[in-house]
Amino acid sequence: MVRENRSRKKKTLPKKQEGKLRYIPLGGLGEVGKNMYALEYGDSILVVDCGLMFPDDEMFGIDFVIPDIAYLEERKEKIVGIIITHGHEDHIGALPFVLPKIPAPLYGTKLTLGMVGNKLSEWAPALVPDYREIKAGEKVEMGPFTVKFIAVCHSVPDGVGLAIETPVGTVVHTGDFKLDPTPIDGRLTDYAAFSEEGKKGVLLLLSDSTNVERSGFTQSEHTLSGTIDRLFRQHRTRRIVISAFASNLHRVQQVVDAAARFNRKVAFVGRSMVKNVELARELGYLHADDKTIVDIEEISRVPAGSLVVMTTGSQGEPFSGLVLMSRGEHRVITLTEKDVVAIFATPVPGNEKMVSNTINRLFSCGCEVVYEKEQAIHVSGHAARDELCIMLNMVRPKFFVPVHGEYRHLVRHAQLAREMGVAQKNAFVMVNGDVLSIESEKASVREHVQAGGIMVDGIALGEMQGSVLKERRELSEEGTIIASIVLSPDGTLASAPRFQSRGFLHLEDAASLGEELTLAVEKTVGQLGRRAAEDVGLLETRVRGRMRDSLRRFGRGKPVICPLITVLDGTYHPPVSAAASSGRGRRKK
Repeated sequence: MVRENRSRKKKTLPKKQEGKLRYIPLGGLGEVGKNMYALEYGDSILVVDCGLMFPDDEMFGIDFVIPDIAYLEERKEKIVGIIITHGHEDHIGALPFVLPKIPAPLYGTKLTLGMVGNKLSEWAPALVPDYREIKAGEKVEMGPFTVKFIAVCHSVPDGVGLAIETPVGTVVHTGDFKLDPTPIDGRLTDYAAFSEEGKKGVLLLLSDSTNVERSGFTQSEHTLSGTIDRLFRQHRTRRIVISAFASNLHRVQQVVDAAARFNRKVAFVGRSMVKNVELARELGYLHADDKTIVDIEEISRVPAGSLVVMTTGSQGEPFSGLVLMSRGEHRVITLTEKDVVAIFATPVPGNEKMVSNTINRLFSCGCEVVYEKEQAIHVSGHAARDELCIMLNMVRPKFFVPVHGEYRHLVRHAQLAREMGVAQKNAFVMVNGDVLSIESEKASVREHVQAGGIMVDGIALGEMQGSVLKERRELSEEGTIIASIVLSPDGTLASAPRFQSRGFLHLEDAASLGEELTLAVEKTVGQLGRRAAEDVGLLETRVRGRMRDSLRRFGRGKPVICPLITVLDGTYHPPVSAAASSGRGRRKK
């Protein structure tokens, strides 16, 4: 990986120039995930973060969702850089799909760019980005923007907040942060840097809203050390399996340190966990003695009481290490009553059901399960309400926009800002696609650009409200009936139509329905005559309508009807709707 440091001397600009600064969120507002926003001034656009969001229960078969970047694609020649604040999936996960379309310089700290490199090697191995490595405290010019990078403490090392000097004024973005007084790596949130910006004057503050509903302060990561030690002491003779976010390297460090104290070996399970640990050790962000770590293939040689396994799957991800273990499908580890499983995370909103199902399956394996509802074994990486007050006091912005959170979080955070002295009219609760136009003395939201979600299913991309998701929802709710129709060139039936149903009334159990559907197809073909073979689209529409009329008499369900029509001149005709949604036309049989 080639990384380049482009720190330069600050360009002299007038404090205020004529023109408007536009803040455009393309993701991350009113949701947890797919964080991405743009700052636009004149002919220059600066992009911050490029994340994904995991699907909800209604997105059948969808892997994840990324931001719709149509606005940026149309203006890609204006993009002066993409800044990544830290290495979590909700901030880097969309890069393999976005960078080929907007190939701009990519700025981030050493660990963050390393995690981006891991991501790209898996999803876009041929892509060679223009990496620009930065460090907290540095300033970098990007077109009319001068960006100062500010150290912040979060649940992944090497995160940064931003102070972006623009011709209109300074924009401060906190990034994901908390004010941890005793971070595992000793890297504190830089109070002085945020306070300095506040003293100079901040035009706009964009602040993390995730934990605005939690009073007080978020606990320090160090408080978990005692919990981990207690877990090891209470289960000296049992194998311990710990599930955590693969990117939470602070937690990995704590487990590795505890394992060394209790003379246990550590095995890492899950591709993302293994890759992140290897990267962090290589770059010096994770310290572990080689004697403490054992390969997953060698764990059979380690006594149960001398082993701890760290795995992915704390969010119930279908193919993660913990979920495979809970199903008895892991190729190496089989869980029994001799195991203790600890889940060091709370469910991300939308994942509660998957996590609950995983916990139930773990109990059915006979093992003991320790999870957050039962014991305090998770600490958030986001600032609670009192910390957000401190940030507002330090920065003292003229305008305020809450970011990174569900809609209620944004509303609560805007209310908090008003309580802390931000003028009522200057705190904006926005949605993705809104455009906040800012001048030195006033700001307003009067425009909206295209913004939303693009679904990723394998390597295919599709619109959030596109036909694929609509068809999957209909299939899941009503089922389908397939009608196979073979015609002679003159438009007559070459054989009796055949029907298959899935997820609807089984035709074997409803002989009269099958007979009625056959009559419906025969009558439709007979009425059309030769046109049935010449205009297959018309035949499909008529058949679907007649079949739907027949089905109404047998129940209230409305299954998806798929006529498959073959004309004996050698042409196969897929359903019109299927051809349209997949972009295919007719194909020869």
